[in-house]
Amino acid sequence: MQLVAQQQAAAVQLAVGVQIEFESQAGVELAAESLARDQQGIELMNVRAYDDRVMATVFVPPGKLEHFEKLLTAYEEQRTDSAGRPRDNRSLIDAIHAVRVATFESLWTDTAEALPAAVQDVIWWEAWLPAGEHRLQVVDDFRAVCEMAGLMVSEQILHFPERSVVQIQASREQLLHSPLVLNMLAELRRAKTTAEFFTELAHEEQAEWLANLQERLTAAQDANVYVTLLDTGVNHGHPLLAPFVTNEDRHTVNPAWGPDDGHGHGTELAGLALLGDLSGALQDAGPVVVGHRLESVKVLRGENDNEGESYGAITAEATARVEISDPGRKRVFSMAVSSTDGRDKGRPSSWSSEIDRLACDYDGQGEIPRLFVVCAGNTADPAAWAAYPDSLSESLVHDPGQAWNALTVGAYTQLTTMSEPHAGQYEPIATAGGLSPYTSTSNGWDKGWPFKPDLVMEGGNLAKDGTGFVSRMDSLCLLTTGHQPHEQLFSLTWATSAASALAAGMAAKIQAAYPQLWPETVRAIMVHSARWTQPMLDAYLPGGVRNQTSIRRLLRHCGYGVPSLERALYSASNSLTLIVQDGLQPFEKTGSGVKTREMHLHALPWPIDQLQALGETDVTLRVTLSYFIEPNPGERGGIDKYAYQSHALRFAVRRPLETEAAFRGRINAQAAQEEHGLPSATAPDDRWAVGERSRARGSLISDSWTGSAAELANRGQLAVFPAMGWWRNRPAHQRYGRAARYSLIVSIEAPPVEQDLYAAVAQQIGVPVEVVVGH
Repeated sequence: MQLVAQQQAAAVQLAVGVQIEFESQAGVELAAESLARDQQGIELMNVRAYDDRVMATVFVPPGKLEHFEKLLTAYEEQRTDSAGRPRDNRSLIDAIHAVRVATFESLWTDTAEALPAAVQDVIWWEAWLPAGEHRLQVVDDFRAVCEMAGLMVSEQILHFPERSVVQIQASREQLLHSPLVLNMLAELRRAKTTAEFFTELAHEEQAEWLANLQERLTAAQDANVYVTLLDTGVNHGHPLLAPFVTNEDRHTVNPAWGPDDGHGHGTELAGLALLGDLSGALQDAGPVVVGHRLESVKVLRGENDNEGESYGAITAEATARVEISDPGRKRVFSMAVSSTDGRDKGRPSSWSSEIDRLACDYDGQGEIPRLFVVCAGNTADPAAWAAYPDSLSESLVHDPGQAWNALTVGAYTQLTTMSEPHAGQYEPIATAGGLSPYTSTSNGWDKGWPFKPDLVMEGGNLAKDGTGFVSRMDSLCLLTTGHQPHEQLFSLTWATSAASALAAGMAAKIQAAYPQLWPETVRAIMVHSARWTQPMLDAYLPGGVRNQTSIRRLLRHCGYGVPSLERALYSASNSLTLIVQDGLQPFEKTGSGVKTREMHLHALPWPIDQLQALGETDVTLRVTLSYFIEPNPGERGGIDKYAYQSHALRFAVRRPLETEAAFRGRINAQAAQEEHGLPSATAPDDRWAVGERSRARGSLISDSWTGSAAELANRGQLAVFPAMGWWRNRPAHQRYGRAARYSLIVSIEAPPVEQDLYAAVAQQIGVPVEVVVGH
């Protein structure tokens, strides 16, 4: 009652009451949801598991403790209703071992290692507040009690359906002496430490953090997957890079330069490609295992170094240098060097075309295709940053980001927490989950060019004050390895350079986990794992309206979204992923000219019984098709839309009640109409997210269909078929007999149900592919 009196004295309008913790019996599951009574204001705050016990914290308003007293009385008296059924809540009460007033530990839902070592250490905490219909009043009350306790509260607030999250600065000791503050919390976590925390440390303190990470760091034995960084060189003497970069693996296109990094850019990206954002790695307490290595080619030393030289030729020379030194390695080529503008507007350049040529291994007849990860290019104009998000539509992807065969990476951000002393004067420009102010897009490109970027990864954020002045904050950047470790062990990086290095590291992890995957497949898996964030959907699909215009706008800005390594590597029990690596011959020369030769029909091993059992439950079919084209650049006045691509591949899924013969006929008609530049005469299936017409561009296609499980059960075939390209309409080059490799990823995603789709299909894997010739 003393706490209630203090709350009332503080003029707190809501959240007056106490918090009670329930502890379960050992090994007994506690029905925690049964403890809540929303109509009485009794709210379940959090549920935590410790060893074999469950802890649940419940907020109880004044006068409502009698609810639990009545439960215990009914249990003791073994009361029943008029039908003789028990009314004693026996299963709930039997599961409870102890009941007590909640403590600091009752609210702590983070790891034990995240607690500061000393109770006097001042840090930033995440205060998770109950939301409800009065969420704004809850936040105001919380600010009031924090002010009374002398605690600093951040201005930024995250709102979720049942929680609001605000950050406070305090020591654990201060919180323990602030019962009003603790009593308003649903849970408490440690705020993520920003890059600013580490860069502000003295060199000796940085060394302590680094030493801890070194103790937890392990390099995989006999690693044969390399990120090949084409940048300003790498200083491999950094303690975090030394285990993964040898002196022999540092090259340069100009022997007079030497392989060292005098600029810093390459060493910074090397740290990201190997270890990711160090802010997370330094804070974590667990082991860090790196399964790939890094090699470097210095292609740039400073401004005007390569004036008058072809960057396409420089890229080719850099590629050749590492492959000659060790041809047996599996490589992910990472290039964050780009032009300073986006004037190409999607048109192939000599540089982007050379990357396409290297990726498909044109000279080697496709024997060693290569995966190139390139940055989309940055917005560097403060006026554009201040005009965010409108400026995103005007900043166009930079050369060579338009390369068809490359994985082009833009930037988004989750960094919105500012820890600088003067941060209260600023607010982050981008919201969490939105595109980074640094990134570029393909919004201004002609509609026939591919959607770029292909995906987005963390690239940092910017802040602006009330006057619109934009500032780069250390806390809104990524933390990585510094190129002068004797002076500064950690450095900051940002923008699409950082995003592309992270993507290259992710690609290397996938390649290391599955060595048999082709470069086309690694690219496909990354895109297949990508999803749009809610802020992206809100920005480019306002009101949730999906049509060709809004979907294309979403793809032009965000690509296919943010990839997930976990989703890329593993399939949950309620999803199924099928990976096909195959090839077909698109064309052949006949007496009447070059004609389309074949398509592939894939019999998809649907677990039909399980899908039919799900009935009208919504499921999602996701399909990604990745292949490399042979480039044929040159301006032809737009008269030949197929002049650049050697060939195109498309996919189609058989529709319910459509016979196989009708399915083949529809595909043949679609291919013929596209050949003549005509829209498909067949009514499109509007449940595809991108749509059959919009997705038909570029050499990387991904789309998802959502509908009932019963309807999906009747879609048992998927076709991969060719469309026009210069292999066919430029017969003088005699490439019409070439085979075309492709990677196909197909997955079914269903809600968590008893049917195990993965187990059901395990016996059906290996269904042969039917090759249909003469279409």
